[in-house]
Amino acid sequence: MQNWRRFWVAVIALTVAMGANFSSAAYADSGFVRLSVVKGGWFIGANGGSGTLTFHGRRYPLSIGGVDAGLVFGLSETEFYGRVSHIRRPSDVAGVYGAGGVGAALVLGARVIALTNEKGALLELQGRQVGLIANADLSGLVISLR
Repeated sequence: MQNWRRFWVAVIALTVAMGANFSSAAYADSGFVRLSVVKGGWFIGANGGSGTLTFHGRRYPLSIGGVDAGLVFGLSETEFYGRVSHIRRPSDVAGVYGAGGVGAALVLGARVIALTNEKGALLELQGRQVGLIANADLSGLVISLR
């Protein structure tokens, strides 16, 4: 009898734990992001800029900064727009995003990128890059709410 009781307690506990995980994923939401990022460097680069998160009809200003390690030559500005998903509140967008990439722009180029932060927020962005830059680097991008 004790074994059956333990078994059912374990089944119920497992069901509750799985339900909590599924319900938290089910309540995850998405929004839209516009970012303007300036990137430049000579071997080691930096990037910075600003943007806006639109979430549940409200706009939230964003600040962007970061460092690029690798080969970076030149200067460019990229206007990104796209979707952010797997967030529950605006502050979930804030965090550290990492990416590796190879790219180049000679006056005008295009970029598509997908990034994830430590909170699970997924940025799927595309944009237009203007400038003169060549890079093969690892980038760290920090986004924060202003």
